[in-house]
Amino acid sequence: MILARLSAVLLTLACLAAPAAAQPGGKPAAVVELFTSQGCASCPPADALLTELAGRADVVALAYHVDYWDYMGWTDTFGAEANSNRQRAYASRWGSSRIYTPQMIVNGETGVVGSKRHEVTKALAEAALSLPVTLSVEAGVLSVSIEGQAGFEEAMVWLVTYLDAAEIAIERGENEGRSILYSHVVTGRQALGVWEPGSGAQIRIPVGEILADRANGVAVIVQQEENGLPGAILGAAIYEH
Repeated sequence: MILARLSAVLLTLACLAAPAAAQPGGKPAAVVELFTSQGCASCPPADALLTELAGRADVVALAYHVDYWDYMGWTDTFGAEANSNRQRAYASRWGSSRIYTPQMIVNGETGVVGSKRHEVTKALAEAALSLPVTLSVEAGVLSVSIEGQAGFEEAMVWLVTYLDAAEIAIERGENEGRSILYSHVVTGRQALGVWEPGSGAQIRIPVGEILADRANGVAVIVQQEENGLPGAILGAAIYEH
């Protein structure tokens, strides 16, 4: 498990003398989290839209496959209770108990129907990430640099691993007989530490310890919390092996 493997990770919070090399492809302006299911007939258009977004340099696109539709005849091969609970946590923060698929959440702040392109486009047009996060890899070690920045409250630094792409043939349920391409499928999520606005953060992680099993991509996300629930995302970056 990632938690065990990260026990040897060097995590140092200190003022940065110099930033790491810039992430190729530009700096993201938005993190898009899609809550989806292979057993949801309404989800394929949202899955296709996320695939488009995953190809953009200004978007960190992540697909969280939920498990609460598994009872309908098809068990999502990527579904996880942790993903369903993350969506529930967002709903709780917004004072709701309602969750649904497909839902896209932009920068931890704006929830829209993931299959409605115009809603997603509007949310992205208004999105901005104010905290620079840069990633670089040297000698098999992933280095994360997060600048200090006044005017914010502390936030959690999260490591999210994902599978770049997979095509799944669905044999039962609402999407029976379809073969659907899924992109940036989340395979794990782990807290790395707390980012303090008065100081930057440098994190070094052996790539081989985090890109195990099916994962071949990493997103680092800095996200505030509100009463233990997910809040605004301040910054993010990705690395693909």
